[in-house]
Amino acid sequence: MKEQVADFLRLEFLSNTMQQFLVFLGIMLAGFLFKTVVSKLLSEILFSVVVKRFSKDVTKEEFKRLLVTPLEFLSFLVFFYIAFDQLTYPEQLGLPAKDEIGLKRILQRIYGIFLISSITWVVMRLLDFFGMFFSKRAAKTLSKLDDQLVPFFVDFTKVIVVIIGFFVILGTVFHVNVAGLVAGLGVGGLALAFAAKESLENLLASFTIFLDHPFVVGDLVQVGEITGTIEKIGFRSTRIRTIEKSYVTLPNKSMIDKPLDNLTLRTFRRVTFEVMLTYATTPEQMRAVCQEIQAYIDHHPRTNEDGQVRFYRLGPHSKDIRIFYFINTIEWEEYMKIREEINYEIEAIIARHGAAFAHPPFLYGSLQG
Repeated sequence: MKEQVADFLRLEFLSNTMQQFLVFLGIMLAGFLFKTVVSKLLSEILFSVVVKRFSKDVTKEEFKRLLVTPLEFLSFLVFFYIAFDQLTYPEQLGLPAKDEIGLKRILQRIYGIFLISSITWVVMRLLDFFGMFFSKRAAKTLSKLDDQLVPFFVDFTKVIVVIIGFFVILGTVFHVNVAGLVAGLGVGGLALAFAAKESLENLLASFTIFLDHPFVVGDLVQVGEITGTIEKIGFRSTRIRTIEKSYVTLPNKSMIDKPLDNLTLRTFRRVTFEVMLTYATTPEQMRAVCQEIQAYIDHHPRTNEDGQVRFYRLGPHSKDIRIFYFINTIEWEEYMKIREEINYEIEAIIARHGAAFAHPPFLYGSLQG
């Protein structure tokens, strides 16, 4: 039996013995089955060596959740290389040598690209972890500046890492003279700048935002027709959570080119509207309505004394009262609640004095019809 097994293992196919093929399959199977175990072990080692002192702010589970997937891919690539290294490439396939252009060289370069890309992936996930750590630290401070600086520098560092990974691939896989290429970029730099004009404008706009501080994370702003809370300021774009709870991403260039109203810096929110009463309203009623509404707004605990209530126009179909006041809050929900409360009282005042609201002719006609 042993001799039969030995004879079977010595059988050759495509210049490889069955033993070589079995070792190859065994390594590939082990890589597929144990890549998760290996990745978790590597993440444990990385956590204990690199980031253990940060464990008070970020847990080990969060670290593993970020690193397990890219480490799985990296470990499988290592098993993949070891497995194929056990095989002998037969001459009858006509594969050229490693230093000659051919299928073997192409496959090696593809493997090199995947290997360097997976390492870059791991580094970027580490950056995500440190970004998470520093974001939690920044959330504990009173300043909002660090809340927006952390994601900005994390994204900026990721771009640098990707660029470095790209140059490493050019140098190690394609044997390009990277130093000469970087020096030669001065010639094509102008064309590259024009090609990346929009990205460069957004990058410069992000630096303008950080230097001038027109807004910070958490501010309620209005940019054009969009009103919402700043959630993240990146190196290319700014993300805003609108009042309707939708998520809008605006290029940083738009944030500094368009008129921007930082509503958070307001101490009050303005309310202005008109009340139209019928021509049956007497002058005494108009005067009493205006005076009582003015007194109510002046003495309301959430308004200031700059409010104005004036009988300012005899319109074509109504006597118009203009009401203008400020509410001392910047919170949208609270603002709407106080405004509603004041509106109810205005309606009650008008009803108490026997006045009635006027309707535009087209609305009045539709109501009658």
